[in-house]
Amino acid sequence: MLYDFGVHFFHLTSNKVLNVLKHIFSKAVDWEMVEADVLKRVRKVKLLQENNRRLRYLSVEECAALVSACDDHLKPIVITALNSGMRRGEILSLTWDRVDLRHGFILLDRTKNGERREIPINKTLRAALQGLTRRLDISYVFYDPQTGKAYHDVKKSFHTALKRVGIRDFHFHDLRHTFASHLVMAGVDLTTVKELLGHKTLTMTLRYAHLAPAHKVKAINILDNALNQPTAQKVHNPNKKELAVVS
Repeated sequence: MLYDFGVHFFHLTSNKVLNVLKHIFSKAVDWEMVEADVLKRVRKVKLLQENNRRLRYLSVEECAALVSACDDHLKPIVITALNSGMRRGEILSLTWDRVDLRHGFILLDRTKNGERREIPINKTLRAALQGLTRRLDISYVFYDPQTGKAYHDVKKSFHTALKRVGIRDFHFHDLRHTFASHLVMAGVDLTTVKELLGHKTLTMTLRYAHLAPAHKVKAINILDNALNQPTAQKVHNPNKKELAVVS
């Protein structure tokens, strides 16, 4: 909560300062203190948006409840999202030639940032994919059995599942946030999370950094154990033959 307040305050403060600067330069042009082209450049600076900072994720219990509440066609789609971090469009357009169950990965050539991405398949995702009915005449992994075409959207059935378990203020894209959030909370480094999500830079991945305090504490404890472990040294004791342990 404190982190969210800090981010919100940062956006408000930065935007307020920017608006004041724009007003100052506007007056400076009116008073012929600066050239008009300077004001044009200042006006091009955009205000910071908070929309991209939204971070909503489910607890482990909520994930299990949501999967159980999904209709049969939706369940493997949600499981894929939770265990791969793939975007909705990437999941619904996924074809079997991009799925390598033998070696355990999904290969995405066409991603949002234009870069190739390999996604490991864990046991849960493997079981979900192996449980799907695969037809030779349909290349899509997830398809409507009545039309034989890929699902265009699953918004209605997804919202129905959310309603069944009482989960509010949650969108399909938040499954991707859930995937990343639990990786970070489990101690996975941000660089690895960045690669799994397919972020082009680390900036987008840093939104999850505040979820890793326990991992940081663990790292410090490991250092403490490494540097401050008592060491056994041979100390000559004229009265005893055993070794004395000193720290």
